[in-house]
Amino acid sequence: MSPLTIGILSISCYVISTVLLSADIIKEKSHIHSIYPGWMAVFSHFAYITTTSLQHNALDFGFFSIGSTITAIIALLLLLLSLSKPIDKLGVAIFPLAVLMLTLTLVYPTTIQTIQNYSWQMNTHIFSSIIAFSLLNIAALQAIFLSIQEQQLRKHPPRKIILTLPPLQTMESLLFQLISTGVIFLTVSLFSGFIFIDDLFAQHLAHKTVLSILAWLIFSALLYGRSRYGWRGQTAIQWTLIGFTSLLLAYFGSKLALELILQKT
Repeated sequence: MSPLTIGILSISCYVISTVLLSADIIKEKSHIHSIYPGWMAVFSHFAYITTTSLQHNALDFGFFSIGSTITAIIALLLLLLSLSKPIDKLGVAIFPLAVLMLTLTLVYPTTIQTIQNYSWQMNTHIFSSIIAFSLLNIAALQAIFLSIQEQQLRKHPPRKIILTLPPLQTMESLLFQLISTGVIFLTVSLFSGFIFIDDLFAQHLAHKTVLSILAWLIFSALLYGRSRYGWRGQTAIQWTLIGFTSLLLAYFGSKLALELILQKT
């Protein structure tokens, strides 16, 4: 099966799962089978990434390709977490994002770059960075859903989406669980970067380092405020979104500017 066919299969399954989840929200119901096509979508997504890499004997580090890979990981983490936590409805936001990035990868293929054999130290840094970003991305989406839920609960009657979500306290608890786990991986990422990268503040890395540290400080302050002062509600939502915005700029800001705006690699 060609990479294009696999990519189209993945996109189709993402769309099907999104439609089913959206229908559940509209009908005020929850069906476990609505998330099933998402599993096929993610498996196909990773199959596309693997097939493309093997076909060229190289990894694609282009902007859209990296975005596609990260959205695949985010979708996989969502599916794994949904096995034990009621967050499957986040698929209506995550799956379309995966569709967008995979479609852009298919439509605008970039120059394939040679595989580099990194040391285990560098692999630790890269892996922890991706997992931290993915978890905190889900946390940011969770914060958005939590904000919508809080606003709708003040209205009578609330909209249908609220009736399909877990109780507010459960949603808030899940948010802080995601943030706590994400901060652990972000800490490992920063710590390994300081130890194993020769010049972490070199050109093209300085802003990433500063913004990543800023994100770590924001999320850590939020966790401390939650523990010490009982921060919750809109305070938690705003801090989460600000922290993730900083992390988003750190991970994609320079790559976007260099590759798509300045047309450099």
